[in-house]
Amino acid sequence: MQKLSSRRTTFLSFQPPAIGPEEVAAVTETLDSGWLTTGPRAAELERRVAELAGARHAVALSSGTAALHLSLAGLGIGPGDEVITSPITWPATGNVIVHLGARPVFVDVRDDDLNIDPALAVKAVTPRTKALLPVDLAGQPADLDPLVATGLPVVEDAAHAIEAEYRGRKIGAIAHATCFSLYATKNVAAGEGGIVTTDDDDLAEAILEYRLTRRGDGSLYDVRVAGFKANLSDIHAAIALCQLDKLERHAEIRARHVESYDAAMAELPGITPLARDPRDRHSLHLYVVRIDPEIAGADRDAYQRALAEEKIGTSIHFLPVHRLTYYRERFPDQPALPIAERAGREVLSLPLSPAHSDADIADAIEALRRVHAGFSR
Repeated sequence: MQKLSSRRTTFLSFQPPAIGPEEVAAVTETLDSGWLTTGPRAAELERRVAELAGARHAVALSSGTAALHLSLAGLGIGPGDEVITSPITWPATGNVIVHLGARPVFVDVRDDDLNIDPALAVKAVTPRTKALLPVDLAGQPADLDPLVATGLPVVEDAAHAIEAEYRGRKIGAIAHATCFSLYATKNVAAGEGGIVTTDDDDLAEAILEYRLTRRGDGSLYDVRVAGFKANLSDIHAAIALCQLDKLERHAEIRARHVESYDAAMAELPGITPLARDPRDRHSLHLYVVRIDPEIAGADRDAYQRALAEEKIGTSIHFLPVHRLTYYRERFPDQPALPIAERAGREVLSLPLSPAHSDADIADAIEALRRVHAGFSR
């Protein structure tokens, strides 16, 4: 029987950013330049992300949420409209639909990867449907082709998927608009920020209009739409540019960590990672497992508490949005979504970051083995 390592004496953070001296120097240079708000570094970030995605346009914004919001606004989504989306996502995906006065229509997910079930999404289309909003959960691209084939605009929540490829095509120019996040835990971690990529000239222009209410130079300006304050600062853009330089190196570290996890999960009955489609490139943003209490000996919540006692940080991605209080009360006629609801009781995300050492991941695995052994006696 394999001897387990000793317990950690310090807490292992779930997803610390991999920040180094390059980011510190970039921020200092930006401060010295005098460009604190949107400036040349934000423009360079847009150019590089558009090139990475193979898209005609990229617009840098203050958050991934703003990217979703302004994409839908730029498409004219408003009161009386419906947007079909996934319930297994951060609530912001649903919130932006509500903010525009539209109704989110949640459809169930596939059991293997917990991405939106395209057959159910297509079936849910009505004359009121104005867009589809799939989510690339954990870095696995949603099944985009059937959604694009509807002819409706597809706004892709790719917050987890900046490196991802779908059937050999880079994420970022397949959907009508693709929305990335630069939040502190993301694969390109600038602290805050978001980017929309699109090949649609009119949509890109609309998002730019909404990004800042002011258009013009100096004291001469005009306002053509009631826009928002959603621009990205050069400080955040400078960090993001450094992170882009490290993207492939960080991807290699993530892949090594995932390989270690995969080998361990194969030996732990009742603990199963989400599926990754071999036809696609997964961003490996999260390592999500599902814990079957009948086999694993305890439920997800018990495992999370036990791992915390082992000084291992974890998270949940995600609780079904349609079952959260606001959505349950606001949309009481939302039908049950059994796969999503079961998944919401089972999913647990294990530590995964390029800031983690191999020893950190080994500690997380050994802690999970101890917890599993205790529960499955």
